[in-house]
Amino acid sequence: MKTVVAIAFILILASLGSALIFLMRDKGKSNRTVKALAFRVGFSITLFILILIAHSQGWIQPTGIR
Repeated sequence: MKTVVAIAFILILASLGSALIFLMRDKGKSNRTVKALAFRVGFSITLFILILIAHSQGWIQPTGIR
């Protein structure tokens, strides 16, 4: 489960980075930045739902604040 979450975070950061690159190169003349940011939001929502499902199934356990 840790690797799935790590991969999801990498995808989110890659999408955010690509949106920045598209914004700098296109100067707002194309929709590539909007699409990259939409993918980032989609990845974030998917990760959140995956964490909720994993918690409800008992695949992950909360550790609390130490």
